Amino acid sequence: MSAIWFFEDSNLFNILCPHKFREYKKNHDFDGYKKNDYIYFEDDFANKVYLIEKGKVKIGYYAEDGEEVVKAILTRGEIFGEKAILGEDKRTEFAQSIDNSTSICPVAVDTMHCLMRDNQSFSLRIYKFIGMRFKRLERRLQLLLFKDTKTRLLEFLNELQEDYGHCCPDTGDMVIEHPYTQKDIANLIGTSRPTLNIILNELKESNILDFNRKEIRLKIVV
Repeated sequence: MSAIWFFEDSNLFNILCPHKFREYKKNHDFDGYKKNDYIYFEDDFANKVYLIEKGKVKIGYYAEDGEEVVKAILTRGEIFGEKAILGEDKRTEFAQSIDNSTSICPVAVDTMHCLMRDNQSFSLRIYKFIGMRFKRLERRLQLLLFKDTKTRLLEFLNELQEDYGHCCPDTGDMVIEHPYTQKDIANLIGTSRPTLNIILNELKESNILDFNRKEIRLKIVV
């Protein structure tokens, strides 16, 4: 399975949700999704941007041979469908809930354009976010094409510690409390869950890291 991943260092939900703006709050609702529900499909009309209030969403597409390609797994505070802001008419990917209680804040593209037009700093932050996402996307593709699975995992852990890591004062370890399952991580670095588990155990035996279901503890910062 192929995959690419990306993470953002800011909770865009906190600044983009229409509930923060009085003129949009009155007639605005959240949408709820169960596990495996689709928010949109490839070729759907692109007229909204989506903010994750809670839960997890998988972004991907299907290759010509029918194989699913996972582009990202996003969590609370992140946005998706943002290419609609730039004029995308139809979706080139699907978005699917992978939690049983995912809550999404949909924002019409026209509403987003109004918010961007009326607030310059808001607009600049959106464009910066889109630019960073495209830049990271390009780097992930290069890793998938030219690097082995272990290297992809180490690169993933390097970015994961930037988003979720903190230093343990007692041991000096980098503790990463993250929201992803091993299946999620395997999808995101383009490998199988058994292969991921083998590599994690090899790194554990080498005293590079320790891990459990809720956290990864880096003994040596990668």
